[in-house]
Amino acid sequence: MNALVKYQVDPVVRTKLDFKLDQVPRFWFANDPFRTRMFDALSLTFPDGERYFIESVRLFRDQITNPDLKKRVADFIRQEAQHGIAHDQMNQVMKNQGMPVDRFIATLTKIFKFELKNRSPQYNIAMTAAAEHLTALMAETFYSKKETLQDAHPYVRALFAWHSIEEMEHRDVAFDVMRQVADVPELTRKFALAFTTLMMFNFTIYRANVMLKYDGFSRLERIKLTYKGMPWFIGKQGIFSSMRKQYLDWFQPDFHPSQHAVIHQYQTWIDTLAATNDPIAAGEAFWQAGY
Repeated sequence: MNALVKYQVDPVVRTKLDFKLDQVPRFWFANDPFRTRMFDALSLTFPDGERYFIESVRLFRDQITNPDLKKRVADFIRQEAQHGIAHDQMNQVMKNQGMPVDRFIATLTKIFKFELKNRSPQYNIAMTAAAEHLTALMAETFYSKKETLQDAHPYVRALFAWHSIEEMEHRDVAFDVMRQVADVPELTRKFALAFTTLMMFNFTIYRANVMLKYDGFSRLERIKLTYKGMPWFIGKQGIFSSMRKQYLDWFQPDFHPSQHAVIHQYQTWIDTLAATNDPIAAGEAFWQAGY
């Protein structure tokens, strides 16, 4: 892969976006409890995860001398803060449904505090860069094909569209801090993605299962829902399986996130938001523009 080929997009901070999440039904993804709770479980990770990313980058902020990287780091922090706010609102919807959100959040907070206190700054920035690689792939994974999220509620679909857009915009920020400032060993960088993937997947499955229990499904019903629903995510034709190549690019020695082109309908989202100032309309246009 040619490291000189770059598709860099500068982060843009957008605030006060209303996705009307309080109007979203309980099982907002095709009335499918398993798919809904898998995405809900992913959302649960974001607020504390975003705050962890911010702190990991801040550990190196005083060492950054490049003016462009300094600005991108500042915008990265502001974007991540907005993501945390939006997903806090989605988490409140789950809490109103009777989900044990506080318990999940307490565990996440404890884990991230432990990591920041007991792991090296190099380790934490590597974990952040790896997680950013995963979240930057959300756009292609969820939106490149229109059929993937066609049965999702448009408000939640719009939330993830906005989040995906901004993850593409700042996908290389933590990576550049890791490369240019932190001097992270290659082995640590590669380990970070494998470990982050494993932990994120296991925690998502666990939280989805707990929420399905709170929804009233028995253990046998939850097993059946998981058996039926899991191939949609990680089966041979699963949505996560479709990003295999871009995911594995991380392990190449000359990899840089901006070697991946932004999703083809990126400008559609940008133009629609500029014209309407409505993130839901922008999300709908973004989804409609998928193949």
